[in-house]
Amino acid sequence: MLLLARASVRVDDECAPGTVEPVSLVVLDQRVRGDAGPTLDYFADQGVDVKVVSGDHAASVGAVGRELGLSGADRPVDARDLPRGPEELAREVERHSAFGRVTPERKRDMVRGLRDRGHTVAMTGDGVNDVLALKEADIGVAMGSGSPASRSVAQLVLLDNRFAVLPRVVAEGRRVIGNIERVASLFLTKTVYTMTLAIIVGLLAVAYPFFPRHATLINAVTFGIPSFFLALAPNTDIARPGFVLRTLRLAIPSGVVAGLAAVTTYLLVLGGRTVPDPADRTAVVITLCATTLWVLLLVAKPYVWWKVALVGSMVGLLTLAMVTPWGRWFFDLDVSDPTKVLTGLAVAGVAIVAITVIRFVDDRMTARADARRVPADDQRARADV
Repeated sequence: MLLLARASVRVDDECAPGTVEPVSLVVLDQRVRGDAGPTLDYFADQGVDVKVVSGDHAASVGAVGRELGLSGADRPVDARDLPRGPEELAREVERHSAFGRVTPERKRDMVRGLRDRGHTVAMTGDGVNDVLALKEADIGVAMGSGSPASRSVAQLVLLDNRFAVLPRVVAEGRRVIGNIERVASLFLTKTVYTMTLAIIVGLLAVAYPFFPRHATLINAVTFGIPSFFLALAPNTDIARPGFVLRTLRLAIPSGVVAGLAAVTTYLLVLGGRTVPDPADRTAVVITLCATTLWVLLLVAKPYVWWKVALVGSMVGLLTLAMVTPWGRWFFDLDVSDPTKVLTGLAVAGVAIVAITVIRFVDDRMTARADARRVPADDQRARADV
């Protein structure tokens, strides 16, 4: 806020300013974009701590933060009053959300302190004074109209200079990471049950239960076609560390159970023979398809209408291949023996129960481990921008 006034003498006079007559007040206000507030609300809903760090006066920074509804902006901090020690500085940065009079070196120290305390930090900036912090952050986000130095060190450049595009960026990253995990779980399950089946069949010295056309049918309806749609589907799950471990915890038990179920059905329908007939092979196909379709249902959570329709259509395609003359001829299937068909379904039912129990126990154990590792009053997995 500026006061414009008229003096009774010239400004270069020895007696200046003399009598001063106020004329007007000029208020200089920050122009806040209309989409800034909803963007901050989105990150707050996602458990992200947003901090405004600026070289401007702390009161100005706090005023902008209050206009946006930023939590803690009513208590802005002058960075010159912050402690010099890295540990003390990091604690103060965690406690507050609006900082003014921050030098480039202090911005870097603030980002480094948050990272040292276990936070994942994204830094946005457009000037040369932001370069050090952009380099130090886990993700540096520069504006397209910013300085060349800030754009060169950032991992992400917003060409339209709109901070509001970041929610879409986050959503796209979550979609890619989450869907890769789903698809990887499916294909690793396939790899595990294939290895299990091949090893046991080799040790028993019996013929392999599938022709290539059988494998084509199984892979298409259980993993191939569903994976195409799951890889492109929206996914809002928050990205978490431990991708490999989570994938293996689902794929290995499910694959082993599916492989053992297929071998069990195979041995039951063979009845001591070493070479199967088409009815024997069909029974194994039924067991493996039913079991792996259940794994697909586990991977597809949370359920929405199109996922249910996807799994239902895969069941329909499998049924169509088994009941139509052309499908039975093309895939060499034989469902004329109801005993063998029921055997395949019964073994698949036992396998489905086993997989469900294993997943339930694993989820309970994982939840308890997470509860012990992360206290309720110290959610260290949150991110700061």
